[in-house]
Amino acid sequence: MRPDTPAENVVDHTAEAARLERTAGLYPEDAEALLLQAAAHLELADARPAATALYDRLLATPDTLENAALVRALKASNLWEYDHEAEARAIIDGIRATAPRDPAPWVIVAESLEVHDELEAAHDTFTEAATLLLTDVAEPPYATHPLLFGRHRVRRMLGLPHDDWDARADTLHSSPVSLDELHDPKRVWSLGSDNPQELKAEISRLRAELGTYREALSRPFPVAMLHWPAEELSELLSAYPDLAAEYPSHPEHLATIESSLRELSTSGTPNLGIVTGTVPSYEAFAASEGSSPSDTTLLPQYATTLAARGRAVAWPPQRTSDCWCGRPEQYDACHGS
Repeated sequence: MRPDTPAENVVDHTAEAARLERTAGLYPEDAEALLLQAAAHLELADARPAATALYDRLLATPDTLENAALVRALKASNLWEYDHEAEARAIIDGIRATAPRDPAPWVIVAESLEVHDELEAAHDTFTEAATLLLTDVAEPPYATHPLLFGRHRVRRMLGLPHDDWDARADTLHSSPVSLDELHDPKRVWSLGSDNPQELKAEISRLRAELGTYREALSRPFPVAMLHWPAEELSELLSAYPDLAAEYPSHPEHLATIESSLRELSTSGTPNLGIVTGTVPSYEAFAASEGSSPSDTTLLPQYATTLAARGRAVAWPPQRTSDCWCGRPEQYDACHGS
């Protein structure tokens, strides 16, 4: 911490982890997302054994986890950081063998291998994931971009020539500084240079990287629209008829969600998502706010709270994926048409 950093801007990671654990006790349906955030704070506090204990707590009930592979990947990365290399490697091998369909576990284990100078293994892991998740995919989802960027970075360090996946990474990269320049393994030499032009170029590259990181972190959770399944909406309106003005019909509710998200996307709003509400959850939220569920101002607050608790699904889905509305149709044949 810089000496002039205001004390109010310093995060007490241990206290934040404890707060998140308490919140997980209040919202057991969101315990996975909240405890993963708590474990991240413990890692930042260098309380790595305590973080492992949280990962083990989640893995004790694997059948209830939404993303067990992600929890295992985070545990492996954390273990390796405090000299439990053999156990970390065993977990990483297990994740690669099970081939999860979510890109996040792949990115975590590949970057863990990369950080510990296992460049060939990192390259193989990134490549396995890209082949599994992106073969014949015309538009790689945002969540898969780190796979291609990480693979590009490792290939540059290994001195390998560009291939089709590297070309794809180049097209997805939006920074004014190219990936080749950002991932140049000789960059570290320029930091010790006496040449002002080299130092100026390195400052530009660092600014570009910082801008990319800031863009990714600028919204810790999506701007989310609230979605009510048909049964839930019927129950909601039966219990609170004052909300009928907000929801004239279920088809209109679904159409409004899609049109609103498209307007936000057109206006340049990034990181959009959809959260699905339930009547018991909404009633509990209203009670916590000391208000009536009939209060329409609670609806966007409820959506934001669900998103902050990790309940949002990214929008738009892949055109050939199931539609977000729950119908057994592909998105491009349903609300994506």
